Amino acid sequence: MADGRKQEFAVVGKSVPRVDGPPKVTGTPIYTVDMERPGMLHAAILRSTVPHGRIRRVDKSRAEQAEGVVLVVTGEDLKTMPGIDPYFGPAFRDQAILAIDKVRYIGDPIAAVVATRRELAYEALDLIDVEYEELPPVLDPVEAARPGSPLVHEQLRPAKAFADLAEIEPGKATNVCYHFKLRRGDVEQGFAQSAHVFEDWYYSPPAQHMMMEPHAALAWVDSDGVLTVITGSQSPSYVKGSLGAIFGLPQNKVRVMVPLVGGAYGGKLYDKLEPLASLLTFMARRPVKIQLTREEVFITITKHGVVSHVRTGVSQDGKILARKVEVYWDTGAYADIAPRVVHKSGYTSAGAYRVPNIWIDSYCVYTNKPPAGAFRGFGVPQVVWALESQMDMIAEKLGRDPLQFRLENVLLEGDLFATGTPVHSAGLKESLEAVAREIKWEPGVRKAVKPGTKSGVARAKGVACGIKAVITPSISGAIVVMNNDASVNVLTSTVEMGQGSDTALSQIAAEELGVRLQDVRVMHPDTAVTPYDTITAGSRSTYHMGNAIRLAAQEVKRQLFETASDRLEVDPDQLVARDGRIFVAEAPTRGLPIPEVFQARFGARGATLQGQAVFKTYAAPMDHETGQSEKVTEYWFPGATAAEVEVDLETGKVRVVKLVEACDVGRAINPHHCEQQIIGSALISLGQTLFEQMILENGELLNPTLLDYKVLTLKDVPESAVPIVIEVPHKDGPFGAKGVGETGTLSVSAAIGNAVYRATGVRVKELPITPEKVLRGLRAGQ
Repeated sequence: MADGRKQEFAVVGKSVPRVDGPPKVTGTPIYTVDMERPGMLHAAILRSTVPHGRIRRVDKSRAEQAEGVVLVVTGEDLKTMPGIDPYFGPAFRDQAILAIDKVRYIGDPIAAVVATRRELAYEALDLIDVEYEELPPVLDPVEAARPGSPLVHEQLRPAKAFADLAEIEPGKATNVCYHFKLRRGDVEQGFAQSAHVFEDWYYSPPAQHMMMEPHAALAWVDSDGVLTVITGSQSPSYVKGSLGAIFGLPQNKVRVMVPLVGGAYGGKLYDKLEPLASLLTFMARRPVKIQLTREEVFITITKHGVVSHVRTGVSQDGKILARKVEVYWDTGAYADIAPRVVHKSGYTSAGAYRVPNIWIDSYCVYTNKPPAGAFRGFGVPQVVWALESQMDMIAEKLGRDPLQFRLENVLLEGDLFATGTPVHSAGLKESLEAVAREIKWEPGVRKAVKPGTKSGVARAKGVACGIKAVITPSISGAIVVMNNDASVNVLTSTVEMGQGSDTALSQIAAEELGVRLQDVRVMHPDTAVTPYDTITAGSRSTYHMGNAIRLAAQEVKRQLFETASDRLEVDPDQLVARDGRIFVAEAPTRGLPIPEVFQARFGARGATLQGQAVFKTYAAPMDHETGQSEKVTEYWFPGATAAEVEVDLETGKVRVVKLVEACDVGRAINPHHCEQQIIGSALISLGQTLFEQMILENGELLNPTLLDYKVLTLKDVPESAVPIVIEVPHKDGPFGAKGVGETGTLSVSAAIGNAVYRATGVRVKELPITPEKVLRGLRAGQ
């Protein structure tokens, strides 16, 4: 569905202001945390204080007598509730609404208090007594994967919610809930033929999403018996189906609405608070709202901590001959969507290069720690950190320039990826060359430490690249309604959470219909009226929902042309829609304003025209033993990073002076917003490269607040942060567009790590790159 006539676009390709900008800067939008209902109650959650244990007793009697308390519910109560399946989860139904018989991490929900005021609900939590039989916890994913380790879950029930996870089977007596395998070529022969073999371990810690708006949900049952939930979820269609399954309701008795969302980054995907809020509203018979504190957000969902072992063989002339990768994903106490993360990042562990012989094992491992799930980049940044750090180590050993070494091996148009899938519309080479030009890359191998701009400061540049696949298969539906004044309502279940989807989708609809941008309004998700959409995540919305909107708009336009062709006495295929008019392409003065077309079709009172469409992508079946597939993804996200750093040789502190990020976006629907997305995603990775990490001791989070968890501030942003939009239009994208929201996360950590090494000779293999680690390396070198 691409269209290469960029110069003819009226709205697409233009850096128009965000349609949600004015209301946001004036403070008028209402978020879930702002929502209230008449008679609304508030809920608070009692959480486990031990990482692993059996629940012997929960005494809620004192809490039930506390001021303002309406209801206290425990997992024991769930056992006797008829018609309820109390377990949920997108990969495995492994998480109870409230813990039943056993707790699996410090923070596991045990009981909920419902009260007339939020503070009263939290105060009553202290009145609940819990007695545990503590069990030995398992806290290291590599140890947890070994036979004989204490089991986090004794049995597992696959959710069977998604086609790409259909192969998941009931779990056996192991903490490895999913194992992805990729096999291509003869890896041992490849190593035997290699002149050099490199073998290293790399580590990435868990980290926080740091969305501004905490998790919140408000549930009630309306007069028709419809369960209604307002939530900040990224996946309203999924949540609707999940709540129906939990409570035994037909889907027309479940309604999920999502207003504007104050950030998510993967942390609000699938079920979070919605099952508990729904349970409590059924029991209390009044609206119930749950809103987490920041400390609770920290232990609700995290980015995966990852341990990676990478072994790579290369020829003397610099060709990569073999690669063997072993990755352990710490998914915490519950799987959430981790098997998909492990699957997709598993095959991406081959890297962005031509490698004929590959062996990958990617393990999803339960531990007694907070659950991990989707995070911007969907696991790829963790493996790119390992792969691209080692690429520089290989280049140095061979006496090669790191950039040139990459360019000689990088995947090009038509090459086969490790899965056997051809690579198309993936501007990896272009992205690498673009960041190199902008950073003024100096070819050559690393030399001795050179002084920087200040005494005792070393300065150097680093480069890295990565590639990610979009979720495939997936489905997006859209309804486009044109009113008789040429204004347009677009009904989708895409969630606007700050990424700019309302603007991009409005531009696509306006371009296709030939109306002004201000005449288009994208409605926010309400599953009672908005069509199904898989999720808003993975940078899929512009492509998938954009195509659905374009198809639906074409149906509206077909009806307009059908009527206008009679009035203008030409065939419909001779007509064009532009500037709110339908006119003859070869005679632009022969035309009609759209309201007149409505009048001709319906009469003076007018009506509406409606088009609807479903856009679905397909993947070729994957061999589960080899990971091979002719089409594993609808399209690729390629990107590259260059970084220039200064390192204080006395303190070890790293300062990023310049950060350059290039991403292939297909066609930029809104170039300025693409630039904002690229830099925004790069800065998220910058924070996690230099200082962000969740510090756990014996399963307990030691830095659960913004006082202790260091996040990026304006003082940490580089003096120069440069986004580069690479446009390689995708043949099937709406006007050639792909996605862009995650690509900037992929290779930032590795580029900075490589720059630090080139400046100091210190190779850090465990994120974040803290002053302590650099200083230890400097002292060891001395």
